[in-house]
Amino acid sequence: MKIAYFDCFSGISGDMILGACVDAGLDINLLKEQLAQLHLQGYEISAEKVKRAGICGIKVHVTVFPEDKHKHIQGSHSHHHNSHLKLSDIRTIIEKSNLHTDVKVDSIKIFNRLAEVEAKVHSTSTEKVHFHEVGAIDSIIDIVGSVIAVKQLGIEKIYFSPIPTGHGYTKCEHGTFPVPAPATAELLKTHLLKSADIEKELTTPTGAAIITTLGEGIKTNPEMKVLQIGYGAGNYDNSTTPNLLRLFIGEATQIVKSDEMWVIETNIDNMSGEILGYVMDKLFEAGAVDVYFTAVQMKKGRPGTIISAIVSELNLSSVELVLFNQTTTFGIRKYKVVRSILNREFKEIDSRFGKIKVKIGKFNGNIKSFSPEYEDCKRIAEETGIPLKEVYNIISKDSEKNCDFLNK
Repeated sequence: MKIAYFDCFSGISGDMILGACVDAGLDINLLKEQLAQLHLQGYEISAEKVKRAGICGIKVHVTVFPEDKHKHIQGSHSHHHNSHLKLSDIRTIIEKSNLHTDVKVDSIKIFNRLAEVEAKVHSTSTEKVHFHEVGAIDSIIDIVGSVIAVKQLGIEKIYFSPIPTGHGYTKCEHGTFPVPAPATAELLKTHLLKSADIEKELTTPTGAAIITTLGEGIKTNPEMKVLQIGYGAGNYDNSTTPNLLRLFIGEATQIVKSDEMWVIETNIDNMSGEILGYVMDKLFEAGAVDVYFTAVQMKKGRPGTIISAIVSELNLSSVELVLFNQTTTFGIRKYKVVRSILNREFKEIDSRFGKIKVKIGKFNGNIKSFSPEYEDCKRIAEETGIPLKEVYNIISKDSEKNCDFLNK
C-alpha cells in the first residue's frame, strides 16, 4: 500500500501541502488542468523553487486577481469581492465541476469540517458561516488541489506528525487572535501538538482541516520503504528552523493492519427506501467507511431496517449527527470493533477496453483479493452497451494475463 507521511516540524498550510506534493513528483501542469475543471476564474497558480534556512523546497503561489480584471466564478453562481461565499456555494462549485467523484467527496468533507469548527467558534450554523471571497478562492484551490495531489500521487493512506502551532497573534477577518487561531485549535483537538518557540502562525486553519480530515496523526513516522521525498515551503524564511513541510511517500512495510473502529446502529420502521438511500449517502459524506442495511422484524409485527455504519473515532460525532438529523430514530447504540485490513494498492492493467484501474489486496506479498474499479467498469458498460456484470467478468479474465505485473 502506498502511504504518505507529512513531517510537520514547521507547521502545515494548504500551499505547503501543494508545494510538498509538487516537489515529490506531482506535475504542476497536471494540477492546473485538474483545477481548471472547477470552472473558477480570476486566479493563477504557480510554483517556484526557494530556500528556507538553506534547504530547497517548492513554494506554490495562488494569486487572486482584482475584481475589475476577472470574475471569479462564471454563470449564475457568480460572486464579487464584496460578497461572501457560503458553504452551500462552495459545495455547488465542487459538485458542478468535472472532477472525479472521489475528489469531490473528500474536498466537500474538508470544507464541511472547516465550516463546522467556524460555526462552533462563532456560535452559528454551518450554512451561516461566510468565507470571504478572496480567502475562499485560496481555500478552494488549496483544499481541492491537495485532494487532487493525493489522488494523482496514488497515495492510499496519510499519516502526519505532531503539529506545532507557533505562538503570538494573527490577524483574521474578525480581528487579532492568539495563535493558534480559534478554528485551528478546534481542528487540532484530540491530535498531538508539538512545542515551537516561534512567534508566528505555523499552522493555518486550511492546513489543519486538510491534514486532520484526510490523515491520521501518529507520534513517530510509520514503517515504510521511502520512494519519494518532497519539501513544501511556507511564506517566510526563518534562519533557525526551515519553514518547510516534509513529505515522505513510500510503500507500507506492515503486512496486515489492525485498527479500532466504531459500529453505530439504529432500528427504523417508519422510513421509505428513498429516504434510507439518502441517509446512506449522508453517512458516507460524514466519514463512515461502510454503511449497510439489515431487514428485521420489529414490535407489533412491523418490518424494519437496522442502519449500521462503521466509522473511525475521528468521524464518530459527525455520523451520529447524521442519524439524529436525517432519520426518525429516538436513539442509537454503538460499540468498538477491531478490523484487520489487507495491504491494499491500486494499479492500472491493460484490458481489451484499454487501461483499467484495479484494487489489489495482498497478504505476505501474495494477492488475496482483486477487484476492478467500479467507476471504470460503469463507464465501459455505458460506452459499449455491454452489461456491467459481463464487463467485470471480462476484466477479471484479462487480469490473469497481468498476474506478474500485479504481484510486483
